[in-house]
Amino acid sequence: MSDPRPIGVFDSGIGGLTVVKALRDLLPNESIVYLGDTARVPYGPKSAETVQRYAIELAELLTRRNAKVLVVACNTVSSVALPMLMTKFSMPVIGVIEPGARAALQASRNRHIGVIGTRATIRSGAYEKALRATDNNVRVSSRACPLLVPLIEEGLLEDDVTDQLILRYLQPLVADDIDTLVLGCTHYPLLTNAITRVLGLQITLVDSAQNCARAVEEMLNQQSLRAAPQNRGELHVALTDAADNFLNVARDALQLSFGEIELQALP
Repeated sequence: MSDPRPIGVFDSGIGGLTVVKALRDLLPNESIVYLGDTARVPYGPKSAETVQRYAIELAELLTRRNAKVLVVACNTVSSVALPMLMTKFSMPVIGVIEPGARAALQASRNRHIGVIGTRATIRSGAYEKALRATDNNVRVSSRACPLLVPLIEEGLLEDDVTDQLILRYLQPLVADDIDTLVLGCTHYPLLTNAITRVLGLQITLVDSAQNCARAVEEMLNQQSLRAAPQNRGELHVALTDAADNFLNVARDALQLSFGEIELQALP
């Protein structure tokens, strides 16, 4: 049995391309349709109700493109809308939080885990809930880092200003003796080198994009939804507004190749 339908991936903007890159590396024979809501990014400062409404609209657009699974490549949406999406849509829905939390627990030695993300993700407490659901004794220190995404989108991945801001945000977590740090925003894997440079190697970084891709692979295998091994996976990218400079930043940093970008009208 094989299923040639595409994996549907959506995000509030272009940061979710880190999840697409991880999926392409792990599942090269799977086709992917990526939908980035560039018209309404960022989601982080918006209310949970607004984010839920946007998430349903994007998921419905992907179901019309015959997606066999929905991958929520956005920590903000995963933190406030995932149960609702799972109830509303019949196909499997996977977010980035559960896989990231599971990997963090496996990596941590002292059971003290740090989480960084948007204000909405941190405010929701979604990572704490996911971590404590598995290990009630785990300590979690969380920090909203609202200025990191704009720096990433400006392409300042290797810049003194970015390094200084990382240090300012993360110093309290390091002082608090975390040994594992969850990158709780799909933009943040683009800063892996910078964060390692600032923190050193003693703190393990958990990339929610990589772990989300592994969870998708597991689910496809369990539900017999894999494409045929000889299938040549294609990547289609659709955005709800014209892309800015960050699309080039992401394409170069992730070494992703995709053809013409499609503009997707919102309902």
